[in-house]
Parts: sequence; C-alpha cells; structure tokens
Amino acid sequence: METMQAVQALSALAQESRLAIFRLLVQAGPAGLAAGAIGEKLDLPPATLSFHLAGLTRAGLAQSRQEGRFVIYSASFESMNALVAFLTENCCGGASCEISKGDARETPTRTRRRA
Repeated sequence: METMQAVQALSALAQESRLAIFRLLVQAGPAGLAAGAIGEKLDLPPATLSFHLAGLTRAGLAQSRQEGRFVIYSASFESMNALVAFLTENCCGGASCEISKGDARETPTRTRRRA
C-alpha cells in the first residue's frame, strides 16, 4: 500500500459514522449487508448513509454489488489487511512487541525475536 492510499483510508475511518459502518461491515464478513440494513442498525438516514458509504468506497475500504433490488455493501478485507500491514510494517524495529500481562495500562515491552 502506498502512503497516499493509507492516508485516504485512515481519513475515511476518522469519522464516527464511517468507522461504525466499516466495523459493521467487517462483522458481517464477505456476505456484507444491504444498505437499508446498515442504516437501520446504525440509525442513519438514507442520505447520510449514502454519503458515508461513498466515502468508504472511494477510499477502497468498502465495495458494493447489486443483488436484485438491493445494494449490498461489504468490507474490502484486502484493503483492510493492506492498511494494517502498512501500519505495522516496521513495528518495533523488528522486535516483538507484547503487552505485559496484568494492568492493561502498562506500556508494551519489547523483546527480541529469537532466530
């Protein structure tokens, strides 16, 4: 993933409704959800939903397909995985980053991977 693609994807997710829509689509899996069902579950009016779905689609995080009279949206898992890979590409300089057990507020500990 190129830097500008990552910026567009992160920008699309940096809004409460779009993030909620994307998380819902991820939960739905490859089958996706009809636009109306997304609007009902998130209590979003059709115009608002359309606006946000278009933003996610432009960013490559969602895709749509026609099934009869319904438009089904699904998460683009390929793009999602590419974004996560981009963000973690050089994580901890090659060391394994683990969260210490116990208090969740603790900072990550860095341990070297063993060859």
